[in-house]
Amino acid sequence: MIFWPILAHMLLVYVLYMVLGWCRWRAVASGEATSNQYKTRTQEPARSVAVSNNLMNQYELPVLFYVLCLGLFVTNGVSYVALILAWLFVASRCLHSYVHVAWNDIRYRGRSFGIGFLLVIAMAVLLALHLLGAG
Repeated sequence: MIFWPILAHMLLVYVLYMVLGWCRWRAVASGEATSNQYKTRTQEPARSVAVSNNLMNQYELPVLFYVLCLGLFVTNGVSYVALILAWLFVASRCLHSYVHVAWNDIRYRGRSFGIGFLLVIAMAVLLALHLLGAG
């Protein structure tokens, strides 16, 4: 069951790639940008930069999430608590992505990131307790 939240997060990444492609295609089609502007991100339109930045975010904190999920799996440490934490993390990443791409309000983006950060810490503590035989 611990692989379902991983797959859900991967789906988010795939959706973000599609949104990024769509934003870039629309910018070129509308004349807002040329394909040459995408060689370096310094000339890319702001809308696609936001999506691109969010996509890069999916390869930072979520890497720890993947490691923790795999660690819990290989040590038989998956529990209902671990599953709840994993699904909440994915929900926090979806919210973070939505805020970042839709209107980029740093207050809400920061809160959703912070929640995900705390959830990853909680998963790490859960794994550590399991490895110590206390969980």
